[in-house]
Order: sequence, then C-alpha cells, then structure tokens
Amino acid sequence: MERAILVGLITPDQSEERTNEYLDELAFLADTREIQPVKRFVQRLNGPDTNTYVGSGKLQEIRQFIIDDNHNDNDNDNHNIDLVIFDDELSPRQLRNIERDLNWRDNPKDRREVRVMDRTILILEIFLQRAQTSYAKTQVEMAHLQYMLPRLTRMWTHLDRQRGGGTNRGTGETQIEADKRIIGQRIALLREDLKRIDKQMATQRQNRGKMVRVSLVGYTNVGKSTIMNLLSKSDVFAENKLFATLDTTVRKMTIDNLPFLLSDTVGFIRKLPHNLVESFKSTLDEVREADLLIHVVDISHPNFEEQYHVVNQTIADICKEEKPTIVVFNKIDAFTYTPKEEDDLTPIKRENISLEELQRTWMAKLQNDCIFISAQQKANIDALRELMYDRVKAIHIQRYPYNDFLWQKYE
Repeated sequence: MERAILVGLITPDQSEERTNEYLDELAFLADTREIQPVKRFVQRLNGPDTNTYVGSGKLQEIRQFIIDDNHNDNDNDNHNIDLVIFDDELSPRQLRNIERDLNWRDNPKDRREVRVMDRTILILEIFLQRAQTSYAKTQVEMAHLQYMLPRLTRMWTHLDRQRGGGTNRGTGETQIEADKRIIGQRIALLREDLKRIDKQMATQRQNRGKMVRVSLVGYTNVGKSTIMNLLSKSDVFAENKLFATLDTTVRKMTIDNLPFLLSDTVGFIRKLPHNLVESFKSTLDEVREADLLIHVVDISHPNFEEQYHVVNQTIADICKEEKPTIVVFNKIDAFTYTPKEEDDLTPIKRENISLEELQRTWMAKLQNDCIFISAQQKANIDALRELMYDRVKAIHIQRYPYNDFLWQKYE
C-alpha cells in the first residue's frame, strides 16, 4: 500500500473538532483507495494560503518529516511516504508550488519524489477504481479529465519552456497545447456519449410506466445497499467502504400485492467535486423523479447530524420541489453510549447521550416519518416495510383515485 500524510486547516469557519472529523473521513477515503495514512499535519490559519494552502513554515515541516523519515535507519519506524493528501481542492497554482517545495532537496541523496493529491482527485480515483459499467466509467472519466485539464502544466516540467517573445515555443509548451487539444476532444466525445446514454435512460424510465418510484438516498457508507438487498431480496454489492455503489440499481418490489420500483443511488459526501455532480446527472435523475425518498442515516456516526443536513441540502439542489421522505436511522446496533456519573462535570456531547434520549431531540419532530433499524442485524425491518407500504399506498391512491374502492375492499 502507498503511504500518505494528511493535511488539514483550522480556520475561523472550521473548528479543530470539525477539522479532525474531516481528516477522519479523508483517512477513510484513503483507506478505500488502498492508501495508508501514517501522519497528520494541521495548521491554524484565517484561510488557505493562495500559494501553498498551508504556511511556508508548515510546508517546510512536512518536507523535513519526509526527509527524516527516509534517513531513519530503523525500518520499523520508516514509513517511506509516497503521497501528501490535502483535505480541500487545490488550485493549479497551489498544486504546482507544493510539489516544487516538497520535492526540492539541498542534498541530491535526499531526493525522494512524493505525489501531491487533494480531496477531489482522491474521490475521483476512488470512482475510477470502483466504476463497473461503461456508463459509470464514462461519467467518471469525463469528470477526471475536466479536473486535470487546467493542471496539465505541472506534468511537463522536465521539458523546455517558452524562450523569449514572439511565436517561438519550447518542446514543453507544444506538448502541453497538444495534450489540451486531445483532452478537449476527448471531453467533447464523452459529453456526446453521455447525452446519448441520458436519452436511453430517460426512455427506460418512461417505459417503467406509472409505477410508484422509491429511491434510497443518503451519505456514503450508511447502509443503503444492505437495506436494498433486504427489502428487494437482490444481490446489490455492499461493502464497508466509501462509494461501494456508483451505478443506480432499480428493482421491482412488492409488499402485500402492492408493486413499486426501488432504486439504490450513489452516496453523497461533503465537498463532493462539482464535476462529479454534473457527470452523474442521470444517476441523480432517479432522485429527481422519485415519488418517495428513503433517507438513510448512520446514527452510530459521531457526526451523523451534519451528514443528514449535507444530504438534505444536496437533494434540495437537485429537486425543485419537496418530496415525501422517510428518514431511516440505521446501525442502531453499533450505537455506543457512555453514561455520565452523577458528579461528572463533563459537558454533554453526542457520546454521552443515549439512543432513547437522542430520539427525543429534533428527531421527535419527524414523528411518523422516521424509523430506527439495524440492517446488519435485520432489526425492525418489518416495521420499515409496513411504513413504506403505507406511504406508497397513499401515493398510489392519489395517482389512481378511481381505484380507491378496491383498496377498501382489499382491507
């Protein structure tokens, strides 16, 4: 496995606790990409430095750690750093400057090239690694090329540069222009392919008729695919990794003779690259055209409330109108609770609140629109089916009012 350093910032808009949570998620992303995080560097600034993201002193500290690590005679303590990953998207200028400073050495013997990545390219590489169908591969390739296009200059530093004025150009400049032209043509071709696939998927959705459509949505790695397998008795790939599902899976499902369509969609995440959102427009169309949303939340996650709001904001950006939603709080079997002593003056935090107390907070306002389950232990799944049946039935009756008497007769 490649070994990496993680870098984050504490700013007036982002507390130290929040930064550590983001770095935990960045470490999970790295693990999904089969990269082992071995060290974290955090700096307190008013905002990212426009040249090097962190300050020059902190960048020097990171560089010295890499050099000292390579000189360590103890192989057990030598991490052989391959990557430095930043928890925000880096501009082409920042990326170029950071790579130059980290790979510059006073002593040629200290030379060890390290790659610099940001959160965006890490997510894109995970998508490239996990894309299975030609549709997903096309979407991810297009997003990846759009990200790389303005950053091509750093790839040809070993070639000549433009010398003097006029039209004279070095080998490097010519190669960069050629690559930009090739990538631009490739993006145009992929865009046409996506338009054609979008039309095919729109036709597929129309051919499904007027059946009620239900979509599973939520943050990545909250258990959507596991719930999909339980409800529809299918074999959708599920794994304890981020972005295990990239392709939308649609299954016909029946509860008490009531048929409807259930779809599993790609998970959301904080700081999701804009290019990915654009590329996965057709995937997100399943959410936009759904009649009912099943919002799955991992209640065992320390920061599940922020994940809940991130997904709600993303859905609000996708859908022009508010949709009926059932909030499913999953993984109650993994919920941990450390009770406080009577004389304990420790502030009340997420870890100090029991599940029962938590249910009486803002979740109580959801009333009949939420349910607590464990997909792994199959706990309360029957209650989820009943709740889904009631919601789908109400939508079906509203869509086909003349068949209302059939439901009364059935009951």
